[in-house]
Amino acid sequence: MAINFIEIGERLRAYRIGAGLSPEDVAQQLGISRAALYKYEKGGVIKLETIESLAQLLGVSVPSLLGVGVEYFDNPVAYYERKRQLELKAEQVIVYFEPLSFVLTSPHYVAHLRTMLIETIPSSFTGRAAALKQIDRVMAILEERHAQATSRHTNIISLVSAIQVQRVLRSGLVGTYNLSAKELDERRKRARAEVERMAALMENEPIGVQIGVVEDTMPNQTFQIFHEREKTSVAVSPFRLGEFPNIRVGVASITAAPDAVMLYEKLAADLWARSIKGGSGAKFLRRLIAESWPEGSRVTMQVSRK
Repeated sequence: MAINFIEIGERLRAYRIGAGLSPEDVAQQLGISRAALYKYEKGGVIKLETIESLAQLLGVSVPSLLGVGVEYFDNPVAYYERKRQLELKAEQVIVYFEPLSFVLTSPHYVAHLRTMLIETIPSSFTGRAAALKQIDRVMAILEERHAQATSRHTNIISLVSAIQVQRVLRSGLVGTYNLSAKELDERRKRARAEVERMAALMENEPIGVQIGVVEDTMPNQTFQIFHEREKTSVAVSPFRLGEFPNIRVGVASITAAPDAVMLYEKLAADLWARSIKGGSGAKFLRRLIAESWPEGSRVTMQVSRK
């Protein structure tokens, strides 16, 4: 099997960013020049002993850095940077997120996501300052991913869970329930706007965007399939970017192993075949909005009268 130094360089960059190390930090600790590190990250040839030193410094295994088997991530910064790299090269991306496909959400959603992430951190959490810094680093990558998907017009097939859509319509785009009745009502309005946006996409069917809503049971973890010209990769993650988002707890993975790719492609094809699409899907989502929204309004009115 030939060594792909370009992909090694991409993983090196992702793990370095995840570790919070600058090129200068890595170069100094390894005793190499900054120019050499830039060369490695751009796909230059790296000696095995240098790969071993880099892996040790970044706290990852040599196989993970080489891309042998499965890449594991407990650091969301490294994980989302790696996904950004794969999305940049992919000709088609099949995604299952909860409750909305992040790359198809509005710019308002991206801006509001930071608020939800901050709300999930308990005020008494001893690592709060570090967690807030991590949110800033993740958001910088997510904002780039969102803009990247829009500018490149990547071919996206999105799978959405009807149950998750109903949940976000009822709860709103929140990271905590410890909000005023007025704010909770505003968060439900934000959720409704995003679901209406998704319905409009299904109705208008813009080139390169296909959405299917699945009423049946969905996987507990989200997944994303990246189809490149020469290979296909699968990312599986416990991280969540919907209401009550989570980027702090869990282990995500990325692999190009044929067995894993085959199983996830089969899963995606099965879910897509059972999904509601196009104009029918748009009507279905608007029905969910109509069923969920009045209930949310009544709850707000009841709370307000107390």
